[in-house]
Amino acid sequence: MSVQQVEVPIAARDRDNIVAGDQIVRHRLATRLIHWSVALTFFIGLITGMPIWTPVFKWMANLVGGLEAARVIHPYAGVLFFIASAVQFFHWLPDMHLHEDQKGWLRGKAFSYMRWEHVEESGKYNGGQILFFWAVCLGAVGFLLSGIPMWFPLRFPVLLREICILIHDITFIGFVVGVIGHIYLGSAAEPGHSAR
Repeated sequence: MSVQQVEVPIAARDRDNIVAGDQIVRHRLATRLIHWSVALTFFIGLITGMPIWTPVFKWMANLVGGLEAARVIHPYAGVLFFIASAVQFFHWLPDMHLHEDQKGWLRGKAFSYMRWEHVEESGKYNGGQILFFWAVCLGAVGFLLSGIPMWFPLRFPVLLREICILIHDITFIGFVVGVIGHIYLGSAAEPGHSAR
């Protein structure tokens, strides 16, 4: 990763990997806005989808005006999540290919990383981040394709709807586990963090 030295922090709005003052700015403003759009639409979908999924989380519906409001908001949040994920896909795609020294992530390098062992690799993103990117993209497609028959149930056969409910649930559980790991690795597990 090459890092450019600049004097003006405003340069961080349109360039990646620059030194602005005493900080290294890894992502330009557009990249950060796209990432947070994906996160925001995911959490809106989470808050509106959980009370639909099970009554245990019915209290979450109160955050958006009740269960009926959650039922209306949820599919639109899902579509927005897919659109934001698609924009992110095309924005980050050039950097999201595993290099030869990153293929160990498919054979257990992730466990070394989770134990805070140093992982030396080429490229802007490590292999785990690249694999997570592809998992998010696949999950976004899974959410959309399984969500459409659930949104318009009378237009699809019962068996297909039941399969889509299962796919939606499995995708959701995978996403929650992945997002928790993503937040942990981006905060508490960062080198130099006080929790380390």
